[in-house]
Amino acid sequence: MKNKNPLFFGLHADPPKKFRIFLAMLPFVILICIYLLAADIRHRENPRDKLLPTLSKMGLALKTVAFTKDNRTGKYLLWDDTLASMKRIAMGISLAACIGFVLGLNMGLLPGIQSLSLSFITFIANIPPLAILPILFITFGVGELGKVTLIFLGTFPLITRDIYLSVTKIPQETIVKALTLGASQPGVVYRVVCPQIFPRLIETVRLSLGGGWLFLIASEAIAAENGLGYRIFLVRRYLSMDVIIVYVLWITFLAFIADFLLRKWVALKYPWYSEN
Repeated sequence: MKNKNPLFFGLHADPPKKFRIFLAMLPFVILICIYLLAADIRHRENPRDKLLPTLSKMGLALKTVAFTKDNRTGKYLLWDDTLASMKRIAMGISLAACIGFVLGLNMGLLPGIQSLSLSFITFIANIPPLAILPILFITFGVGELGKVTLIFLGTFPLITRDIYLSVTKIPQETIVKALTLGASQPGVVYRVVCPQIFPRLIETVRLSLGGGWLFLIASEAIAAENGLGYRIFLVRRYLSMDVIIVYVLWITFLAFIADFLLRKWVALKYPWYSEN
């Protein structure tokens, strides 16, 4: 029987695979076309326009920051900034994931830990991390510790509460059966519940990366000597939109790759979780 579902509109739309790929690419193609048209119009009126650089200017900027040594530092700026930023966000997110996972796991299983921690975690979660950035820099200095602490404080409460809520959704019968079969309380926590929650941790970390990048860029913009955010806010003084766009696209690419790898990790390592 011929499929009568609509291709695009409607609650029961069922576009074929090739049409789905076309739909996915269409917004990007439209955005690129609009940019190229606007850049061409502006450069016809003013060949020295810096607001919308052409593809050739962005290509030259990429060559300068990625494949040409800086005269002052002797480094390739893009790769040096990338390494510095990736270290900071990796440290902050990893610390938040480890502590948030352990605390959220125990909060969901142990009423005493929940009573002790839940209100405090909720309080911390309601503090805008960027609002306390000056306090962090005054307390921990403008070095790496202050930046990593900001990323940690910005992502730790979200991870903790998400893990806590995921643990509370585990059927109580699973825990009762484990205890009946002779499992100890630590055994229930770390050998029965932990494996079920770990893929959720990866998903939560993936969703927290957006906030992590925001806190990283903000901290580097205020006080840093290298980093992707530092470079963007440095060259804005000279209206170097070609460099800024290159860095923004590179940050977007790094975030996309991290998101993709984490999703693939969950899908390959925990197929039972991806099917839920």
